[in-house]
Order: sequence, then C-alpha cells, then structure tokens
Amino acid sequence: MKKEISFLKLILLVLISLEIIVWYHILFSKSINDFELYFLKVGQGDSSLAILPDQSGGFVKVLIDGGPINGGLDANLDKILKTDRYIDLIFISHPQTDHYGGLIDVVKKYDVGAVLYNGEESSSNNWEELNKLINDKKIGKIALSVGDMVNYAVSDIRVLNSFNFSVDTNNSALVLMLDSNGVKTLYTGDIDADTETMIADKEDLIADILKVSHHGSKYSSDINFLKEVNPKISIIEVGKNSYGHPAKSVLERLTLVGSKVFNTYEHGMIKIIREGGNLKVFSYVDI
Repeated sequence: MKKEISFLKLILLVLISLEIIVWYHILFSKSINDFELYFLKVGQGDSSLAILPDQSGGFVKVLIDGGPINGGLDANLDKILKTDRYIDLIFISHPQTDHYGGLIDVVKKYDVGAVLYNGEESSSNNWEELNKLINDKKIGKIALSVGDMVNYAVSDIRVLNSFNFSVDTNNSALVLMLDSNGVKTLYTGDIDADTETMIADKEDLIADILKVSHHGSKYSSDINFLKEVNPKISIIEVGKNSYGHPAKSVLERLTLVGSKVFNTYEHGMIKIIREGGNLKVFSYVDI
C-alpha cells in the first residue's frame, strides 16, 4: 500500500504487552494485525525492518539500514513483503557499506517514501551511487540531529545520537529509540562504550528490545549501559567474520542483565511479534 509521507507525521501504532518470551524455529507468514519487527540476515552487517499497522487497517514499513552489498537483503525482503514494492521510510545509521550497501538495489527496485540519515556524507563510490539513485528517483533525503522525532498517534522514533565531526564514523551513527505505546526498541548502530555512556548520561534508555551495537563488538555493550537499558530481548546482527563478533564478554554481560540473546548468524532472520498479549520471537534460518 502506497502512502503519503510526512516527516512530522510518519508512522507507528503498536499494541504490545510483555509477559512471556517464547522461542520458535518455524516458517512464518506475515499478518498486518500485529506489530512486526524483523532483524534481517545480511551477513556481517546491520539491517532491520519494522512493519506497523496504521489507523486505516493498512501498514507502514520502516527499514533501518540495509546491510552490505550482496548481503542478501533482497531475499529477506522478498520473504517478508512478497510482491509489495513500497517502503515508507529508510533510516541509514551511518555511511559505512555494511550498513547501506544493500540499499543500492533496494532503491533501484522499490518505491521509497523518504530516506533519513545521520547527516554524514562519504566520498566512496557506493555512497555516491546510492545518493544518485535517491536524487534520480526524487526521494526526499533528510539529515537528522539529536532531539529530532518522528511521531504519529501513540508512537514515536527519537534520535539519541547523530553525526559529530569530533568523533569517528561509528560513534556518529544514528541511535534510535522506537517507542510504541510504551514498548521500546533501541537501535544502536555501531557506537562504542564511550558513546553509550554519553547517551546514557542524557537519556532514559530503558528498552524492551535492544539491537546490540557493532555486531557484538567487545568495545561496545558496556555493563552499565546494559543495566540502564535492561532489555528483555537482545538481537545481535552479525555474520561470519574475523573480528571475534560477537565477543564472549558481550554475551556474558547480556546474560548478566537477564536478557534473552539471539543472533542472525546462528538463528537466521529473526521476527518479533505480539500474540495473545505476549512477545514472541520467531526464526527463519534458510534465507
């Protein structure tokens, strides 16, 4: 369903209560009656999709990052969206290829309502190709700053971190808090422990679901930060790599704060929905 996009009035309606976490290994079908969060299997990179019901009985689709080039984003989206070729909103956390590379093909194949990013540019050929596609298709591209908010009805997406000339690209990544009717999901990009601490000093970070920073790097997911967030579910978006991701120390810290941990390398594409008043986690490993 195509929708008119407004930056100030974008999206989001979620009704979730958190009582029990259930883990399934099954093939799933999509229902637009519930909140659906997907953490996509794109190899060593980040990509997440939220499908959220609107007030008219339809739904909106929000893609956060696109994983690397040839990371398999198309296969993930085909499995979820079938023949639907419209995405309402794309967030790009920062201009590193493992976060935006897969978006080049997405922008070629899909109609997109708007692209929101952290304000940082890159001189890489891949970034320039993506920008040309966005411009050629006349897609709105908006730089976000800390404190910006996209809101609709009872839900909003708040920007907790964005581009800063004084730090490196990873620590300039967008950090987003999706708050839907009091249920919160925190997307942390690639920030490290120092940036986690800086944000925690300024923001209320309590969240039900955490997208773990930097693929589970040992330099992120500080124990005090994790205690502040106190996530019930933590998702690590990671592929086969030589960096030691996810670090054993990070897994231990997540366990210490009582979070249930899943990763896309072992569990495949991960889906979280509300069903019967409970938050449930599904896996599809064959993408």
